[in-house]
Amino acid sequence: MRVPALLRAMHFGPVMLVCLASFVLSVHLLSFLGAVETTVAIFVGQCFIGWTNDLVDLESDRSARRVKKPLVSGELDSRTLRTLLPITLILAITISLLSPLNVKGTMVHGAGLFSATLYNVWLKRTVLSFAPYVVSFALLPVAIYSTASKSAPFWMVTAFATVACSFHFINVIKDIDEDRRQGLLGLPQRAGKRLSQTIAAALLALAAIDIIFLR
Repeated sequence: MRVPALLRAMHFGPVMLVCLASFVLSVHLLSFLGAVETTVAIFVGQCFIGWTNDLVDLESDRSARRVKKPLVSGELDSRTLRTLLPITLILAITISLLSPLNVKGTMVHGAGLFSATLYNVWLKRTVLSFAPYVVSFALLPVAIYSTASKSAPFWMVTAFATVACSFHFINVIKDIDEDRRQGLLGLPQRAGKRLSQTIAAALLALAAIDIIFLR
């Protein structure tokens, strides 16, 4: 089992961005140790989501010859991920419960994981492909603010949701033609490259307006 391959399979870059955002939010509400504990819980949950995504997409990735993916290149065995997934999910929930997220935050964190899993196994192929991005990322600040028994600011929740939705369109653009060939028709694939670029830019603009004027 190669650690670099596992890191790539979990989508290391985006996961680190989520963890960085989680830590920055947490450290303003909690002690440094509490922020680290909360971020670790989020990190383990993100590992579960990333590995689930690559496992579900294995056949379509092989068809598209995405050889940079560890499962496609053979650097990582699918059996390894099937073994790790239940362990990772149990760890994510357990660490959440033991962290400052506690029961309430863990329930919100769990709802975010459920939403993201629905994307991986079903919704990414439907017109509602954007919905898990909106839900899961909107719930992130809600979960973290719950550690301090506070409500996340409305502008922050909407900014997280809007930026995440924009990222969904941006992330899919490069693969739209291949996705259409395979019948994977999420909202960006249905919209096409040009309209997806326009929607992504508009969402980022809305997020900027949100942060500037509603904060």
